Formats: sequence, structure tokens, C-alpha cells
Amino acid sequence: MPSAIRLAKRLYSLDGFKKSDVSRHLSKNNDFSRAVAEEYLKYFDFEKDTLDIALRKFLKQFSLTGETQERERVLVHFSKRYLDCNPGSFNSQDAVHTLTCAIMLLNTDLHGQNIGRKMTCNEFIENLAGLNECENFPREVLKQLYHAIKNYPLEWALDEENEDGNVQSQMRNNDVINLGGNPFLDVPISANAIEYKKGYVMRKCCYEANAKRSVCCLFLAPFHKRGWKMFYCTLRDLVLYLHKDENGFRRNQIGGDNLHNAIRIHHALATKATDYTKKQYVFRLQTADQAEYLFQTSDSKELQSWIDTINFVCASFSAPPLEAAVGSQKKFQRPLLPCSHTKLNLREQLTDHEERVMRLESMLEEHRRSPPEKGAKSQVVQNYKEKEVYLNYELKRYRTYTYILRTKLSQYLEMGATVSATMGAGACPPASLAEVDEGLQPMAATVAQHTVGGPETEAEQQPKSSPTSAVNRYSYRQAIYSGGGGGR
Repeated sequence: MPSAIRLAKRLYSLDGFKKSDVSRHLSKNNDFSRAVAEEYLKYFDFEKDTLDIALRKFLKQFSLTGETQERERVLVHFSKRYLDCNPGSFNSQDAVHTLTCAIMLLNTDLHGQNIGRKMTCNEFIENLAGLNECENFPREVLKQLYHAIKNYPLEWALDEENEDGNVQSQMRNNDVINLGGNPFLDVPISANAIEYKKGYVMRKCCYEANAKRSVCCLFLAPFHKRGWKMFYCTLRDLVLYLHKDENGFRRNQIGGDNLHNAIRIHHALATKATDYTKKQYVFRLQTADQAEYLFQTSDSKELQSWIDTINFVCASFSAPPLEAAVGSQKKFQRPLLPCSHTKLNLREQLTDHEERVMRLESMLEEHRRSPPEKGAKSQVVQNYKEKEVYLNYELKRYRTYTYILRTKLSQYLEMGATVSATMGAGACPPASLAEVDEGLQPMAATVAQHTVGGPETEAEQQPKSSPTSAVNRYSYRQAIYSGGGGGR
């Protein structure tokens, strides 16, 4: 197909395209895109390369972006090309694809900042047992791949930005970043995000992400990470970027600094750190991956502004949780908390939060009616306490979300009534919240200028809403590739 050949050549040479443009042309589910991908992969020679070396060559050429299924399609094309260049190296293309995905997830486990205990070589091998077309992959091959990824993290190419803020098509070979998060998640493109708040803060890391904490045992962050450090903090969409100064988004820091010093705040909660007495004006940030940070601001006004802004952004844009895994074990499983943006408007988002408050209240009441029997095993008691801590935290979080969204919606309606009174009878305020959803979206972009205020206790006194609707099921396969973090 001549047109596919021409497009593949232009994509490989970046003739009129950026590295971030390539993936979307290779990942579409149609015959033309598959033809383009096949021609594009012909520019790569993987003969006699180990799988990790071939994958490094591939990922350095473009940015692997898009939805989960789109990224999978691109990796399917890579797997086919690798087997074409190395026939007989593995039992099938599916086996190559499985091992490729396992390598990328191993890279996340070993080098991602939101990971607690690292995967061992034996665990990596055991996880792949029987996946080479019902046979085991050669043990020595898996050991070599494990140590290669452990010693040399995968790197991912990004577009370069020049001093004028324009993105360059070409990129030097060393302008790459380590894949710090789940490779199947979108890399935050900070230049396209909405900025809600910025300013200098002091930060202290208290607990590592995904630490396996219980009521009796809390895993602290490493000692060298627990000190206070000053950062210029910028809140863009659902990401907090921490830079050394105001010029953090300039070209010399557009790579690793933006991502490695970033905190995802989907389903996060910011509260005043009233129990921390060593410093003034400190708030606590608890994230979906169970990490915990303290931030010190300059004064009480800034303290409240940061808390309100973070909570409003989280309440407005965090996608609804997905049901927890279901199994024969009695151990409590946390729901999956996707990092993608919600598809609900603000009114629907508020309704969803209200329903979750009612659901959590019911779950907590039922939980407290069935405490462990006297003399129960310590693991049973620990699981009971862990679930109670989780339910209390989630109830506090959703009450806060409900309060802050309800306050913002009320402010908008009051503003509409004021405009109507000022302009006369010809201008009518919105008749209902359902009619102002479209107008509320621009309001979210200016949240930094309008703090909500109000104590935390007010959020806990909100009236109940109607029963919740059923939550969509979430498959195990999707859970692996979307990397949703667990709540606290």
C-alpha cells in the first residue's frame, strides 16, 4: 500500500511529525493503521538482539502514548517484528508479546517511585510460568532480562521543547527519561494541562507509596527522603509538579524533573496537619497509592488556599472507583482508583460522591456490627482494623469532596441570581443545577482564585443522598494494564 509506506517513512524520520504523534498512527484498529505499523517496524533491525535491547531501540524512537488497548496494539506490532527478525527465539508472537508486557511492568516495579517492595528475580520467573505457549520461558533468558532491567531502566523518548516554548520534532539521543510510572498510563503532558495554583512550599515525605501498612506497622520513607525540602509547586490537572524554582518547566528540565518530581493527586485528600506541631501552616496530602506528604506554606491564607484547591480539583476530576478484586479469600480488598479523568460533569460528580458517602456509612456500620471473635487469629484482627481505618478515611474523603463541590455549585447559582438581579428581568438565573453543568467547567479552571473555606467538620455533617447505583465490573486484565492504585 503506497500511502502506508509513505506515511511510515515520514513517521520514522519525523518528517512533519513529533515523537508524540507516532503512536496514534500505529495504534488504530483498522487495516490502514496496521499496514502503516508493519511498514514502520521494517525500519527496525532486531536480529540477534535480546528482547530488552530491541525494546530499548523501539522506545527511544517515539513516545508510546494513548489508551491501554492502543498501546497494546503497538506492542503487538513490535512483538511480531522481533519474532520475524529472530525466528525460533520464542514459541509464538503471543509469547513475545506477553514477555514484552512483563518487562515493561517489571521496569515499573523496580524503578517506579510509587512502589514499595521490589519484585525479585524468582518472582519474575514464577509469574511467567507456562506463558510461552503452555511452556516455560528459558530460565536463563528470564534471569538475563531481569538483571538487564534492574541495572539499566528502560528509557522513553519525549518531544523536545525549545526556548520559545515550541516543541521540536527532532530530539537528541540522550533526551529521554526513565519510565517511572506504569508504562500503560499516559505520561502527563504538563504544557497542555490547566494550571490551578503555584507557589513555593516546603515538602516532607512521610510514607512511601504502596507501603504495606497496617495498624501496628507503618513503613516510613527512607531516612534521606524524610527531610524538609523547598520546591516551587505547580498544580496542573491531577498532578503536583515540584521544581527547584519558577523555571522548572523550561527546556533544561522538561524531561525527568517534570515526571520524577511529580505527585499524582487523583483521589487524594489534603487536610490541616493539626497533629504536627513542629512547624506552622502545614497540611497533609494523602494520595491514592497510600503515600503521605507534609507541605508547609507561608501563612494561614496560603494554607487554606492549597487545601481547598487540591481538594476541589480531586473532587471534580477523579474518576469513580472500580470494584475491588473478588476471590475466595476473606481478606479485605481495596477498590481500584483509576488515575484517568472522570467523564462526569460536576453535578453528576457530586451525585456520585453523595451516593458513596451513604454507601460507606452503611459499610462502616455493618463492619462494626461484626467484630472479630474473642481469641481470633492476629491476622483476622489486623484485617478487621485495617478495613475500619480504610472505611473511616474514605468516608472522610468523600464527605470532604461532597462538601466542597456542593459549596462551589451553590456559589455558582448565587452568582447567577446576582447577575439576574443586576441585569433585570431579562436575565434569568439557571433554573436547576442540571442546566449549569456546561457553565461550571470554566469555573474549575479558575478555582485557584476562589477558595472554599469551611472547617473539616462541616464536611462530615452533610445530609445523606439517594442510594448508590451499581459500580461497573473491572476485569483482572484491565486492572493489570491500567495500574489503578488502592485507596487508603
